[in-house]
Amino acid sequence: MVSKSPINPKRIRRVPKQFSWLDHRLVRDGHIERFSHADGLLYLFLTIVGDSQGLSYYGDTSIMKRLNLQPGSLDAARNHLIELGLIAWQRPLYQVLSLDEAPQS
Repeated sequence: MVSKSPINPKRIRRVPKQFSWLDHRLVRDGHIERFSHADGLLYLFLTIVGDSQGLSYYGDTSIMKRLNLQPGSLDAARNHLIELGLIAWQRPLYQVLSLDEAPQS
């Protein structure tokens, strides 16, 4: 069994008070308005495949195949989501971050 530790332990996502893993603040706080299509695909994918702490080990090849993305598109989406404070990434580990302390840009 693979042992995983959060990249950013202060930003472990929690199930929001509403009904889903996808936090309504993505829309309410305008995060989604800053997403490209590739950003949205990658964020949704990482949210779906992540464990209870938002962690996943999917590699670039697997993500690109599943989302039909080119390498440049994946790199740009990942970098933009990191810049927006929505994910953390240390190869090979992704972490979907809590929106509680997401920086506003």
